[in-house]
Amino acid sequence: MALVSRIPSISSSSGATQLRKIKSFCVNPVCCINYASHSSSPFTEKHSIERYQRDSWIYKNEMEQQSGSCPILPDPSYVRDYDIALQLPELKKMLQVLREKREEEGGCDRKGPGNVFLVGTGPGDPELLTVKALRVIQNADLLLYDRLVSNEVLDLVGPDARLLYVGKTAGYHSRTQEEIHELLLSFAEAGANVVRLKGGDPLVFGRGGEEMDFLQQKGIQVKVIPGITAASGISAELGIPLTHRGVANSVRFLTGHSRKGGTDPLFVAENAADPDSTLVVYMGLSTLPSLASKLIHHGLPTDTPAVAIERGTTPQQRMVFAELKNLADDIVSHQLESPTLIIIGKVVALSPLWPHSSEETPILVETNSSTNTLQ
Repeated sequence: MALVSRIPSISSSSGATQLRKIKSFCVNPVCCINYASHSSSPFTEKHSIERYQRDSWIYKNEMEQQSGSCPILPDPSYVRDYDIALQLPELKKMLQVLREKREEEGGCDRKGPGNVFLVGTGPGDPELLTVKALRVIQNADLLLYDRLVSNEVLDLVGPDARLLYVGKTAGYHSRTQEEIHELLLSFAEAGANVVRLKGGDPLVFGRGGEEMDFLQQKGIQVKVIPGITAASGISAELGIPLTHRGVANSVRFLTGHSRKGGTDPLFVAENAADPDSTLVVYMGLSTLPSLASKLIHHGLPTDTPAVAIERGTTPQQRMVFAELKNLADDIVSHQLESPTLIIIGKVVALSPLWPHSSEETPILVETNSSTNTLQ
């Protein structure tokens, strides 16, 4: 059984010892629903009520045994490992049901493994989901979804499908990337129709390429359904053309996230500071001060128009417009949070929301959650 044998933290004796130690602390992520508040985020936040209600099937065994409630311990590694241990019985049961179903339908060898779909869900607005993506998620057996798949998109999943949260946030990964690989492989080998849901496009800073490569090496067919990446969806929402004749003749996507952590972005080349190009930075909140400094050092004008967009295309969208030299400080003063996309370049000034005089910068624009109109 791939799921059990290939994940040491679950199957090994040392892992079992660790789980027994964790259990003695009475860490009960399911019971924490009694303490959590409903999240105002359009996305799935860790330990939110919405997450545990959506994934309640996976905690069925624990919910039947427990009464009362226990608080979540502050140690995220204990919470993560215990959470995985709670999920294991139902994951095993689902695998067994899938195998039995395959045998009834003519045997595993003749039918072959199931398919894995890497599906991009766009930046958050469910109306930006493609028709093909909608069809696939409504016919899935199991969906592994990330944090940045919006709640409204998840509401479109078929009634018989099983959802499993595998999202990551800074300081807390509900599943490691290797564990996600093994989950996808285990259920595909059992003949399931598995969907891997990712915000934006699965092959743009989404690690979809890694998952595709791993599964293909194991003989699993992978189909990719593209989504509207955040750069395209959010810039369109703001009326910002990423390229524009006479203003920007190219666009460049950057990750602001350093692979090894720290304040320096993963890659900033001298040619990224091109005033005739548009820069779009994903995951760049913490590294923006360093990025802006390097861009200016390499010649990008300090007054280059820029904007940071929090939770773009959702009812909770907020935007800060400013010149590049002020953007990092203005983001801090307005307390923007992840996920935030950053667009830098002269095309930002083409947005109808860009202030017309320097006295008006920075400007914070919020989206009214009830009317979805800009204020």
